[in-house]
Amino acid sequence: MFEYIRGILRYKSTDYCVIDVGGVGFKIYTSYTTASALGNDGDTVTLYTYMNVKEDEISLVGFRSREELSAFTMIIGISGVGPKAGISVLSALSPSEFSLAVASGDYKAICKAKGVGPKLAQRIVLELKDKISKDIKASDTFSPGSHEAVPTGYISSDAVVALMALGYSSKEAASLVSKVYTDGMTLEETVRKALRSTF
Repeated sequence: MFEYIRGILRYKSTDYCVIDVGGVGFKIYTSYTTASALGNDGDTVTLYTYMNVKEDEISLVGFRSREELSAFTMIIGISGVGPKAGISVLSALSPSEFSLAVASGDYKAICKAKGVGPKLAQRIVLELKDKISKDIKASDTFSPGSHEAVPTGYISSDAVVALMALGYSSKEAASLVSKVYTDGMTLEETVRKALRSTF
């Protein structure tokens, strides 16, 4: 319903903030990462939002970047994983750290999030990696002869997965990886170089 909310910051804590928009105060739940970067009372801020609707509650969740929102919606898209867990994961890990954890199968990194145990962390990694891989295979971006085709090798493929977890389309991710990847590079190096090349 709401793509984003832009207004005046009136209050913030570690897990939510209040933004005044035309005299209406919106309470928006958020990650510690976003809350700590919002600024001070009276500053104009923009949060990209997700409306959480349950039988007995309607609430807003918001993040300072589309990448963080994208990671959040992917996490809560897993059956049995709710907004609290999504916010907790993104309070412990930045979107890039989260995408690297998913791409490399590092569930222990996701266990850093409060309330997320090993079983849930493993399920997040397994389900998201599989989902993104299917999206990649289904994309005509990866058809034979395409100039956007990803270099062969699991590192480059995992780098594309990591970039897609950050909100890049399969075409954009493949293009970035193709430009920076060379044999011998680690997953982390590939993703970092790809991200740097966008600035």
